[in-house]
Amino acid sequence: MAGGEEGSPAAAVALLLPPAREERSSSRRRRCREGCPGCRQEEASKARAGVPYLDFFYIWVVCLAAALPIQSLFPYLYFMIRDLKIAKEEQDIGFYAGFVGATYFLGRTISAVPWGMFADKYGRKPCIVISILAVVVFNTLFGLSTTYWMAIVTRGLLGLLCGILGPIKAYASEVCRKEHQALGISLVTSSRAIALVIGPAIGGFLAQPAKKYPNLFSEESIFGRFPYFLPCFVISVLAAGSCIACIWLPETLHFHNDDKVEAIDELEAQAGDSDLDAQKAKESRGESTKNLLKNWQLMSAVILYCIFSLHDTAYLEIFSLWAVSSRKFQGLSLTSQDVGTVLAVSGFGVLVYQLAIYPFLAKYFGPIKPFRPAAVLSILLLATYPFMTNLHGPELKILINIASLLKNMFAATITIACNILQNTAVTQEQRGVANGISVTLMSMFKAVAPAAAGILFSWAQKHISGLFLPGDQILFLMLNMVSVIGLVLTFKPFLSLPNAMSMNSANLAWSWNTLYAVLCPQQIAHDQCLDGAF
Repeated sequence: MAGGEEGSPAAAVALLLPPAREERSSSRRRRCREGCPGCRQEEASKARAGVPYLDFFYIWVVCLAAALPIQSLFPYLYFMIRDLKIAKEEQDIGFYAGFVGATYFLGRTISAVPWGMFADKYGRKPCIVISILAVVVFNTLFGLSTTYWMAIVTRGLLGLLCGILGPIKAYASEVCRKEHQALGISLVTSSRAIALVIGPAIGGFLAQPAKKYPNLFSEESIFGRFPYFLPCFVISVLAAGSCIACIWLPETLHFHNDDKVEAIDELEAQAGDSDLDAQKAKESRGESTKNLLKNWQLMSAVILYCIFSLHDTAYLEIFSLWAVSSRKFQGLSLTSQDVGTVLAVSGFGVLVYQLAIYPFLAKYFGPIKPFRPAAVLSILLLATYPFMTNLHGPELKILINIASLLKNMFAATITIACNILQNTAVTQEQRGVANGISVTLMSMFKAVAPAAAGILFSWAQKHISGLFLPGDQILFLMLNMVSVIGLVLTFKPFLSLPNAMSMNSANLAWSWNTLYAVLCPQQIAHDQCLDGAF
């Protein structure tokens, strides 16, 4: 790891040391050595007072290319599974679609920590380059899939080999001066927000081009024979361009000669503190993890975060399948283009909401107080979805856009509150390990959500005439039950709020800068933890 940024286990150790030892420990970490790219980049950052706009632009493009394959899939997934002819009945399409969505998250869950360890040992840049190459290769192969199992394997390998999630944000915090770290992290998160807009638009408008644009694409062309190749190809071209941009990205990891480091440490050990420092660091990491697992204030917030992450991922899967399914199965019979438009509009709306509206809500009401109202309103809104099948034409499209936008705004409010609850439950130096625990558990829930949602959707379409409710109403009722469970768990005795949060939220006077100061260490610390510290 390069240095000990705030929130990392290294920073926690530094805070435990006496001032003199902390200074010596810092000097050992920061001593510049010839031939070390991390030292070279660190010195360059110190000498450059301005913002590294070019490096930040490359990082932004890389993050966008890595996020697009996730968001572009949902508008056309239903049609792709149908055309692969794996489902014996139309009602089974949702069952198989769920597993395609789940394999990516499953692969990412398995490989997140190993990729972080790889980035710590061999450098951030190799990890980024390999991840982008994986997007180029396996996203292209996914678009060329001719069988269901080829789609499953390529999607799973994409998630397994795209290990950019953690290292890229750690890299963004290391490539610049400390005062610019917040900007670097915000660029990473904003690129994923932009992917929420661009991704569904690419998937919705470019899938099946021979049918949508017969004057441009013939049925005999490669885009006619492989109707879902064009959106994948466009994303792969962008990824290839970002891979070329990686040539100019500097390495930020410190590579030092082990023999020299050991010799220096051995000399410093003669002063009587080197072995003690190392022992304290080891004990601190072990005790920190044990104490955090016993910290109910933290674990209750993590469980809450996982439940709502499960709900949000399952909702996206179910909405994408339900919106395009036939009306005889109580669907909306929308096209992939319609779904892409809905998801893109809601993604853009949430981006505006987070930048322009939410800061004022947080300032006047606090970040926690809107949590429960957002959950209640989300439940009520989702309960109206089955009745939208009675609408047609422009009325349906306008209403579904508004509903999708509101649903995602409520989800954003809940997610931010969960992040703040987690970070305020621990001290600054514990956030690295705390967010590592959170992200690991959250990734597991996200891996389960698409498969479970697909199975439930398939069951609902086979039971349109239920015993007490139609299948589509049971589908959204079950989805709402997850939110109800999450809402119930926001009350005592399950959820324990920090003392600061128990006060009147209006008196907290939260500003957007304060919010970002809370959220930004979570981003840095969580990714440092995935980078092998956890």
